[in-house]
Amino acid sequence: QVQVAESGGGLVLLGGSTKLSCVFSGGTFSSYMLSWFRQLPGEEREFVAAVSWSGWKAYGSDSVKGRFAISRDNGKRTVYLQMNGLRTEDTAKYYCAAGKLRPDQEKWPHNYESWGQGTQVTVSS
Repeated sequence: QVQVAESGGGLVLLGGSTKLSCVFSGGTFSSYMLSWFRQLPGEEREFVAAVSWSGWKAYGSDSVKGRFAISRDNGKRTVYLQMNGLRTEDTAKYYCAAGKLRPDQEKWPHNYESWGQGTQVTVSS
């Protein structure tokens, strides 16, 4: 059974940086797209970024492009989300997800087979 587990996050100052990690287990890592989503209470999950085994990457809204960077260490079976220039609107619970996806399927939560418990990122001024 594929499992992913996030770590990192917490309280970050406005304009600061933080790095989230997600460890994958229980499956063939090379078969999976690994992605980050975020969610506010009462809202739908928003796609943030995705990375494939080969290093192909995609990002969600224009607001995160250029500030967030997704990376993947295949040897450690871990995916990272480096978040820079944090804004108050980045405050959310961030989720890691794993799925056997094509590059055009990464934005839709229902395509993923495994989700982590989420980690809270709170940006404070």
